[in-house]
Amino acid sequence: MRWLPFALTAALALLAACGGGGPKAHPHAAATLQAVTKLNFADARPHPATADHVSRLPVHGVDVARFQTAIDWPEARANGVNFAFIKATEGGDRLDEMFEAHWRGARQAGLRRGAYHFFYHCRPPEEQADWFFRHVPRRSGDLPPVIDMEWTPTSPTCTIRRAPEVIRADAETLVSLFTRHYGTAPILYTTVDFYEDNQMWRLKGVDFWLRSVAAHPSERYPGQPWTFWQHTSTGRIPGIAGDVDINAFAGSEAAWAAWIARRAQP
Repeated sequence: MRWLPFALTAALALLAACGGGGPKAHPHAAATLQAVTKLNFADARPHPATADHVSRLPVHGVDVARFQTAIDWPEARANGVNFAFIKATEGGDRLDEMFEAHWRGARQAGLRRGAYHFFYHCRPPEEQADWFFRHVPRRSGDLPPVIDMEWTPTSPTCTIRRAPEVIRADAETLVSLFTRHYGTAPILYTTVDFYEDNQMWRLKGVDFWLRSVAAHPSERYPGQPWTFWQHTSTGRIPGIAGDVDINAFAGSEAAWAAWIARRAQP
């Protein structure tokens, strides 16, 4: 895709944050949103190319899975974790061991929470969606569900790399099924190589959550509007033991409230 200047890309990102896919959420979504807390974190392996961009974004959160076995959610909330994406399922038969604990703890601490599904390239998308639906309930005000699509070269059972049009067709099926079930379009998480290899910019009707730990997304995904940016996988936050992924929302606090009002589960 053609390159766009940073200022224009940032503007597109903000528009995406406030105007992405999915129907309007319930009218109380914004009213119940807690005040945004400022992120207080360190990075075990900071990258100088991202620090200035990260500092300009006021709304941050984490994504967690079974690797984060000890989380003091109220402490994390007090130190700037305003939202959490929590791994729920993988493929059609794996439930993350820490999902229930993280899911419950995040809600009790007052975070905005969302669940994510790790896509398995060797199983039909319909089976994967059904597995996710069995374990992640619909709840008004929760964040949209996330579909995590990336290559799996270290998988013990599935390392295939299918054609881009086949992968995008699977993604479109999942987007349709998730939207119908949860009443709001899912978020798509992806990585630079997977995005480029499969031309994921062709996928419509989702907000993008992009991984880029060594540069701003505008450099790694030229021209692509985004809503969330995973800017480090080696973050250190009070209340969370060990390294953790940290993510930034694309816009201001007001844009965050507006996005929640429109995109939270109805």
